[in-house]
Amino acid sequence: MQIDHLTVHAAALQRDILLDVYYKGSSPRVLLLMNDGQDLTAWPAVFPEGLCAVGIHAGPIRRQEYGVAGIPDYQGLGSMASAYSDFVVEELLPFLQKQYPGLSEARRAFAGFSLGGLSALDIVWQHPQLFSLAGVFSGALWWRDQPLGEGYSDEHDRIMHRRVRESNYRPGLQFFFECGTNDETADRNHNGIIDSIDDTRDLILELIKKGYRVPEDIHYLEIPGGRHDMATWQLALDIFLRLPFFTAAVQVDKR
Repeated sequence: MQIDHLTVHAAALQRDILLDVYYKGSSPRVLLLMNDGQDLTAWPAVFPEGLCAVGIHAGPIRRQEYGVAGIPDYQGLGSMASAYSDFVVEELLPFLQKQYPGLSEARRAFAGFSLGGLSALDIVWQHPQLFSLAGVFSGALWWRDQPLGEGYSDEHDRIMHRRVRESNYRPGLQFFFECGTNDETADRNHNGIIDSIDDTRDLILELIKKGYRVPEDIHYLEIPGGRHDMATWQLALDIFLRLPFFTAAVQVDKR
């Protein structure tokens, strides 16, 4: 595997962003963007031939840049999510295609951990013409525009669930969701299931209502004992990179 360390200026965010670019093979067939790239100190042993993975380092105001574009949460976090989305679409992708011309024909995926997973999912959902797969590892799918308490409603106040519910079906998209059974201890509805799993399963149901199928379009991984940490996400990445979306690149290169 080869690694390049690059810097791109993000006009939309008015700062420089560090990139770690990992690739194997001379003809990239799949581009994978990863939020929180600074945490990707090691990749699983399985790294498909033809994959170019780009770790995007988060900045000092990560909780403002990550989120759902145009809809801050009830604390005002995610206020710069639209600007971050603009950076990815209008600046990062053209920059990468200039640096690696072969990427112009590559299929694209976007993934992230926790709040970075929410960000990746929202960007994929909002730009289905550019991306085909979203990877959400312990996603912050609780993201809400009302605080818990009187008047709060799972149905109406979880921002990403509402965005999917109020959107049209996006043909061709695929989704990978991972949760660990020890991701957290919170259980706001007291049903014996932690919130991160409840929120993920509920979002999957919203996608199924739109017409997406399990397992053809939606892959769900629940890791017994899995925690909200990189050790768990490394295990999930190994399974994520074995999806047909990635392994097809190996099959093409071997023809």
